[in-house]
Amino acid sequence: MSRSAIPSLGRRALLRSAIGVGLGLAASPVLSACGDGGSTAKASAKAADLLPATTVRDIGLKPDLPGTAAGVPQGFYRYPATPLRATKGAPLAGAKSVRATSETFMPPPPGRGKNAAWQQIEKLLGAEVDVTAVPTDDYPTKFSTMVAGGSLPDIFEYPETGGVDDKAAFLAATCADLTPYLAGDKVSAYPNLAAIPKAAWQGAIFGGRLYGVPISRMGTGGAGFYRHDLFAEVGVTDPREIADPDAFVKVCKELTRPSKDQYAIMAGATNLVAMSTGSPKDWRMDAGTGKFIHQLETDEFRTAVETLRTLYKAGCFYPGSIGMSGSQKAKYTDMFMNGKAAYVYDGMPSYLTPSTGYVDAMKAVDKSFDPRPMVPFGKTAVSWMDNVSLQNVHLKKASGDRVRQLLAFADFAASPFGSVEYTLINYGVEGTDFTRDARGNPVLTTKGTSDVAVPWKFFGSAVPAVFSATSEQGVRYSHDAYATLIPMMAPDPTLGYSSPTWDSKGYGSLLTLLGDGVADLITGRKPMSWYGTLTKNYLAAGGEKARTEFQEAAQTGAKK
Repeated sequence: MSRSAIPSLGRRALLRSAIGVGLGLAASPVLSACGDGGSTAKASAKAADLLPATTVRDIGLKPDLPGTAAGVPQGFYRYPATPLRATKGAPLAGAKSVRATSETFMPPPPGRGKNAAWQQIEKLLGAEVDVTAVPTDDYPTKFSTMVAGGSLPDIFEYPETGGVDDKAAFLAATCADLTPYLAGDKVSAYPNLAAIPKAAWQGAIFGGRLYGVPISRMGTGGAGFYRHDLFAEVGVTDPREIADPDAFVKVCKELTRPSKDQYAIMAGATNLVAMSTGSPKDWRMDAGTGKFIHQLETDEFRTAVETLRTLYKAGCFYPGSIGMSGSQKAKYTDMFMNGKAAYVYDGMPSYLTPSTGYVDAMKAVDKSFDPRPMVPFGKTAVSWMDNVSLQNVHLKKASGDRVRQLLAFADFAASPFGSVEYTLINYGVEGTDFTRDARGNPVLTTKGTSDVAVPWKFFGSAVPAVFSATSEQGVRYSHDAYATLIPMMAPDPTLGYSSPTWDSKGYGSLLTLLGDGVADLITGRKPMSWYGTLTKNYLAAGGEKARTEFQEAAQTGAKK
């Protein structure tokens, strides 16, 4: 769901661009840091004492499939008959109303006056929360407007791509420093936030302080989905049986059947192939020299690009799909769901989404369709830490009491699966927004579908559980995929260090340059001999400066 490669924005790249399908990223608004109190950001190591002391959250529910300390999520076949509280009392009792803004991937929800779930959530919180939900494609512009107009709300999501020029300075000038409230054991006051993994918190440190609350995810966005029934027809019953990229190309050629309007790949397979060759997500740090090596500089990524060129030339991509932008994601995923291809890239959370996810949607089209999570193949395969968090939410500067109130709200939003709070956020009010099926699982009503579109879960979230009300098999497949992907995750060295250049350009202008260049190589618009030129252009545009900053930070950290 995904930072993906080309590089690794995963799900977010698919939404913002066609990065995941082999094309470039439309430029996002980039603003200058503003406000008094800002300072020039410096490269630095992220001190361990800034990190909250994270723990596993247990409110008393027993999972059907256990999670692990390494990050494999818990799996549940049924929803608890009696949800349990994950927060105490009314967390916002006595607080003035909270203004909150985030993106949304759903149609606009009805306001609180016509929204039973919203009303009940505020009753449980003990205060009003005015939520502004902005369509995801419009959110970068909305963020630009809020910053330029000095109208940031109490709590807001930072845009997934783009943002400000000097992020650390912007945060220092505008946002509450959360270090005094969350570092170390202080996070124990917010037990749901304490369940957010260390890697996600590392991504919330800027300028040597903790400034964000992560919207935590599974660590990896996975490698997409494949039609097990089609792969089995060509002799592959498990993707892990595929020996190497050449074997994958052979399989894809067999899966491509133009006379049946069926192709091997819908949209793109860059992430899958790059992970399978062992390419790093963005950067790799040489353990011996401490040097940071960019993805483009590795033989593994070059091999991935060459493999994708071969697949494109062989006609293995569904015609026209590789040219679809991220905003057309629904179109090409629908085409996959309707049987037009054997593989599609998408983030793991999309697999079990009720009604519209791959399991439910494809079962409704044809019961013989058997979609399953793909895993990287080959002896050198890795999985990427490309879904550590969706993004961070930040709190506007305020008094200590107000900051604690806003953190209590974020803690409420981060309530775990099966809790009273989670139920209200995801399903609404029983009898109005959802009913229970024969197995006791919640089923949204028409009203519930719109009521739960308020993006409460984008103001705080720990690692979600794996659950489906319709498919125990889907839960097993998903849990099994995570059990494979989590142990093979390649470490992301950038999580431990801060580079101002990377913070401002890594998922903005550099992502655009990389995505456009790789697309030109895959589609043959540029020869492979141009690969070196792309690498040089990338490093000259900021990649080399980011490398220098990361290395300086690593050296400084080692000395300390």
